[in-house]
Amino acid sequence: MSISADDFVKPYRITDGKGFKLSDIDPGDTGGLKLDKDGAREALQSGVERLSDLQEKLYAQDRWSVLLIFQAMDAAGKDGAIKHVMSGINPQGCDVTPFKAPSATELDHDFLWRCQLALPERGRIGIFNRSYYEEVLVARVHEEVLARQKLPPELVTDRIWEQRFEDIRNFERYLARNGTVILKFFLHVSKAEQKKRFLERIDDPAKNWKFSAGDVAERSHWQRYMTAYEDMIQHTAAEAAPWFVVPADNKWFTRLVVASAVIKRLEGLKLAFPKVDDATRASLQEARKALMAED
Repeated sequence: MSISADDFVKPYRITDGKGFKLSDIDPGDTGGLKLDKDGAREALQSGVERLSDLQEKLYAQDRWSVLLIFQAMDAAGKDGAIKHVMSGINPQGCDVTPFKAPSATELDHDFLWRCQLALPERGRIGIFNRSYYEEVLVARVHEEVLARQKLPPELVTDRIWEQRFEDIRNFERYLARNGTVILKFFLHVSKAEQKKRFLERIDDPAKNWKFSAGDVAERSHWQRYMTAYEDMIQHTAAEAAPWFVVPADNKWFTRLVVASAVIKRLEGLKLAFPKVDDATRASLQEARKALMAED
């Protein structure tokens, strides 16, 4: 491709949310690219191979950890993006954690607790399919979700969302200062495209399992969710934990942007295989001699 990874990613990377408007990004945008299926597949495969090489060095170096967070409306393509972009990654160096409705045990802890338990170790890539951001999205749109968290009534004030944004910013700053690279992706699908994908799930028996009646119920809250997403990005985008608002109406483009964003950030870490010292190198040569001396 004649377009660089930086050109790919820059229009969708938000590091300062002041003045950000969700309406500024078209869900159907393809960054000027026009690729057929074969061209898109080839471009993504090239990215997957590069990402595989970087992940191997990340694992060997054992210094940085990487946290990828995916948020989106239903049918925006989170699962597909994770599956295709990470298809070349060694499973031993990557963990995917989906966060669904919290359990009774999880509700007895603070809203960040269950996600902290799943944070990636050094040398590994952790992927959150939904995350603690649900606590300023679903919990904001549905009052009953917040009520189930059993917070003392005096703590549930009109400042609760502002306070949670502050907690999240501090948490992510803490992680970044301890060697966790954070990339956050909001897959921005249009309401029309979501309807199309829902109908495909209903009409195709092989996709029926992906659909639930609750999906349509959530769709009725579309505008409230868009307001919540915009507010979330405005308050939690940071240089150390940027948001990527990725156009999601064209799955091939979504996956290319996600892959390019991860590759660009990992390349900036200057990853390399560890170099051995003289003593270790000498012991390797002794081991080699012993192996060569075998019958």
